[in-house]
Amino acid sequence: MSNITAAVIANRNKKHFLGVPAPLGYVAGVGRGATGFTTRSDIGPARDANDVSDDRHAPPATKRKKKDEEEEEDEDLNDSNYDEFSGYSGSLFSKDPYDKDDEEADAIYDSIEKRMDEKRKEYRDRRLREDLERYRQERPKIQQQFSDLKRSLATVTTEEWSTIPEVGDSRNRKQRNPRAEKFTPLPDSVLSRNLGGETASSLDASSGLASMVPGVATPGMLTPTGDLDLRKIGQARNTLMNVKLSQVSDSVTGQTVVDPKGYLTDLQSMIPTYGGDINDIKKARLLLKSVRETNPNHPPAWIASARLEEVTGKVQMARNLIMRGCEMNPQSEDLWLEAARLQPPDTAKAVIAQAARHIPTSVRIWIKAADLETETKAKRRVFRKALEHIPNSVRLWKAAVELENPDDARILLSRAVECCNTSVELWLALARLETYENARKVLNKARENIPTDRQIWTTAAKLEEANGNIHMVEKIVDRSLTSLTANGVEINRDHWFQEAIEAEKSGAVNCCQAIVKAVIGIGVEEEDRKQTWIDDAEFCAKENAFECARAVYAHALQMFPSKKSIWLRAAYFEKNHGTRESLEALLQRAVAHCPKSEILWLMGAKSKWMAGDVPAARGILSLAFQANPNSEDIWLAAVKLESENSEYERARRLLAKARGSAPTPRVMMKSARLEWALERFDEALRLLAEAVEVFPEFPKLWMMKGQIEEQQKRTDDAAATYTLALKKCPTSIPLWILSANLEERKGVLTKARSILERGRLRNPKVAVLWLEAIRVELRAGLKEIASTMMARALQECPNAGELWAEAIFMETKPQRKTKSVDALKKCEHDPHVLLAVSKLFWSEHKFSKCRDWFNRTVKIDPDLGDAWAYFYKFELLHGTEQQQQEVLERCIAAEPTHGESWCSVSKCIRNWQFKTPDVLRAVVRELSVPI
Repeated sequence: MSNITAAVIANRNKKHFLGVPAPLGYVAGVGRGATGFTTRSDIGPARDANDVSDDRHAPPATKRKKKDEEEEEDEDLNDSNYDEFSGYSGSLFSKDPYDKDDEEADAIYDSIEKRMDEKRKEYRDRRLREDLERYRQERPKIQQQFSDLKRSLATVTTEEWSTIPEVGDSRNRKQRNPRAEKFTPLPDSVLSRNLGGETASSLDASSGLASMVPGVATPGMLTPTGDLDLRKIGQARNTLMNVKLSQVSDSVTGQTVVDPKGYLTDLQSMIPTYGGDINDIKKARLLLKSVRETNPNHPPAWIASARLEEVTGKVQMARNLIMRGCEMNPQSEDLWLEAARLQPPDTAKAVIAQAARHIPTSVRIWIKAADLETETKAKRRVFRKALEHIPNSVRLWKAAVELENPDDARILLSRAVECCNTSVELWLALARLETYENARKVLNKARENIPTDRQIWTTAAKLEEANGNIHMVEKIVDRSLTSLTANGVEINRDHWFQEAIEAEKSGAVNCCQAIVKAVIGIGVEEEDRKQTWIDDAEFCAKENAFECARAVYAHALQMFPSKKSIWLRAAYFEKNHGTRESLEALLQRAVAHCPKSEILWLMGAKSKWMAGDVPAARGILSLAFQANPNSEDIWLAAVKLESENSEYERARRLLAKARGSAPTPRVMMKSARLEWALERFDEALRLLAEAVEVFPEFPKLWMMKGQIEEQQKRTDDAAATYTLALKKCPTSIPLWILSANLEERKGVLTKARSILERGRLRNPKVAVLWLEAIRVELRAGLKEIASTMMARALQECPNAGELWAEAIFMETKPQRKTKSVDALKKCEHDPHVLLAVSKLFWSEHKFSKCRDWFNRTVKIDPDLGDAWAYFYKFELLHGTEQQQQEVLERCIAAEPTHGESWCSVSKCIRNWQFKTPDVLRAVVRELSVPI
């Protein structure tokens, strides 16, 4: 029953199509989207390209050819193959002949296509570039992402580079650490057992192996035969080593007495010094040997051969070769000198003596002979012997004179100038050693023998000045020019200026002034005199020849006494390089010739005031008032003089007079500022109210009025003042910033932004307004907005150093260096960028580079007070006292007036009496160390 049930169940589950052949055209899986495939069994076995085809059932060739032609001619002209734009996919005229008309039409169409393509090319290229730039910004290369790190590789030192770990091996541990083959040394017993056989423990002396063992001989007439025990050989070797060590050890302390340094030196001497290929040496030897044999009278061949042997370490062979060369060429001084160099000192003397006998007129050989002598007496003897043979050699005379004492040198020089009467150096040396009278005679003889040399004349002028004959100096210089011109010598202006500079450096001031006065007008056109002389004075000042520069200015002022520019340059020169007395004397002459020049009067008054002579400064200013009755600068200078000396009432009276006689905006501003400094706010506001009515377009009056109102806590009045001021002075950048800062302090951030935005609209491309807007956002903690605004600012003002300096420190520390490089590319000589780079090096503790960049900054713009303040703070923290004092003195000399931090201190009304050192120290206290 169970079997019947199983069969029934099996028949029930069986599909009806199993075992039935598939219908025609059936493809398995086509209902679910599958496609049919073909197997190898369907198409038959594969054939090679070289197999013979099976054409047993192929149609005849004529029919096949006809059928192929029909297939080629048939064209698919069905509607499904037609397109409205391009027509049929095939060519309707492919079977027609291609004639000249078709060729011409194709050429016309090609030219049209080319023209249309050129029109679209520019747009296509621009679009391609934009897409490429956008793609590179979105997906930068790995190389660009690591550009800042690659730049920093330039600063990696050798030590840091050597400490970089090696790149790890990516293979697995088994591949990285393959198991090394292990070798286990066999004991001597195994060797002794297996040498002669399985059981032998000794070596057969008759075998050939015995001769290979040290200390063992093969049997012969004198060699005893017998067995050799290898263990005894090992013991004997150890005993021999102990004996050798005992011989070289100290018997007391047991320490070794072998000198390791000497041992290594001996080893080094065994190594050939030439590191090249030995084949090259052999080729060179053969080549030089051929040259020597072909032309034995050619000295360079012998010298080259000797030097080749010397390089390869065969010094004796080199000596032999060079001596053979000397025998072949006894008149070659190069060969003798090379022979003397190769020989040891004792032999070299004999060689050079032999050379002197063959070539007694060679100066080089005699000088070499003197160099080989060690004692001064022997050197003198050699030189005197040489001078007997070559009495007209200046070089030998100079070398001989240098070895003598002054008295003997004078005698020797007397003989030298007789033998070499055309040597200027010998004549001048003799003149320096003689007395005054004899020196004059010597120089006169020198002029007779050498009438075309200017140094003899200048030496004579220096001699007269050194002996107090000042009146003769100018005469000698004038006579020198006349004599040289008569002898056909061209008077070179530059050479004579160099003589003047040399004369000043030697202390002959009158001589240098006489030379300048004599040659300053030579070769200069009349219309170029002023500029040429100013350039001469600046050149002399650059060469530290201050007396020459002073002489040039004196001559220029004598020729152009009414030129204010020359007086000013001369005054600044005296201020920088002269004394106070010389400056005041020059200014007195200057105001006498140019009484209308206010700056000359003011420089004289300031010089007296800085020296502490206030009455004299007042006297100069009173004379200046007489020459310039309504001069604003002189009024304000007098006011400053009185206010700085605490004479406030006199200053107020002077200002009242000035307002009556010269009511200018600056006078009104100084009047209000004095009242403000004395804390007389009502009087200051009254003066400012009057001033802004008369001078509404002078922005400093509005600024002072608003600041006084802010100081009195009247913020609404101050805001109204700034609003009215911006209507009157919309181009004043500080007014926009003051107004925005006031709103920011009031907490109205939106209004501050609005004011700065309006300021940028009225004053486009002003970097300071952008910078203030960025800082407003930074102070509010909105760094992302500040970064976006910085990007916009740099697009509008790409060369603004203030913006780039701020952008550097807005970046994260790893990105700052890259940003600084970009800033330097845009603003290479901007002081703000240089200051930011200096601070960047400071934050990275690269102090030497930081000091160099600070120096570069203050050199480019010495008026930037912030650079001096940061430099001074840096030296206070990391410099010596001398460096700190140097920076302080340079800052005082520069008298800076600009800079954000500097002006915030110097223009603060509480610090109105601060001098430059006071302002510098106050700014340094407020600055923070860059991080």
